[in-house]
Amino acid sequence: MARQLRFLGVLLFISLIGTTAVFWSYENGVNPHIKSYADALWWWFVSSTTVGYGDIAPVTSMGRLAGVATIIIGIYCYTNFIAITADSLHGLTNQKRLGTAAVKARDHVVICEYTAFADELIQVIPQYPELARRPVVIITDLVQVQPYPQHHFVRGVPISPTSLKQAGIGEAALVFVFANARFVDPDLKTLHTVSRIRQLNPRAKIFVELVNPHLDLAQHLTGDVVILTSRDLLESVLKHRAFDLSAHFART
Repeated sequence: MARQLRFLGVLLFISLIGTTAVFWSYENGVNPHIKSYADALWWWFVSSTTVGYGDIAPVTSMGRLAGVATIIIGIYCYTNFIAITADSLHGLTNQKRLGTAAVKARDHVVICEYTAFADELIQVIPQYPELARRPVVIITDLVQVQPYPQHHFVRGVPISPTSLKQAGIGEAALVFVFANARFVDPDLKTLHTVSRIRQLNPRAKIFVELVNPHLDLAQHLTGDVVILTSRDLLESVLKHRAFDLSAHFART
């Protein structure tokens, strides 16, 4: 956006200097309404914004050509300025909904990836006092807007340190990392994400979904980590049974 604004500003400046100079050169001494260079500048501002008061109008061919250039450049620049400003205001007023706002929370729950299993967990959060009393943050790029108004949303990939920090991962108490089936080997991606989380927060309790719970690399997980297998999660869903996390929370 900054590059666009610079480009528009430079284009307007070139129009101001160039078309005003042409207008002054050909209209001065010919146009009775042009008595000073300030009149030429006034003409440029009125013409570039397409207001068209009509108090100063070109009478020469080159003056009219300068007017055409001024109007075309003005329309292009000002409409783009308005569009960029409106878009910026929309982003500022919808930061939480669009997942661009930094989350200010402590001892909260962070859910990495908005998958079907993640959604199942969100549905049963009220059943667990250990979860229900904490703010919840969802980190994902699988949806474009906030999926649940009552929960925080960060739009980004959970493996990104920027997204994790935006979610306040360093202050989180509980983290759920769900496998993303988009990847050829989701478990490797999941373990990589857990490693990033552990670097930023060595104290959080992490629940990790693994397709293959016997993966050799899983033995290198450090800290308080609970492995949830995809098969057990799917079985819970198929049997319409809530995830059984009570035993793990008893040690939290």
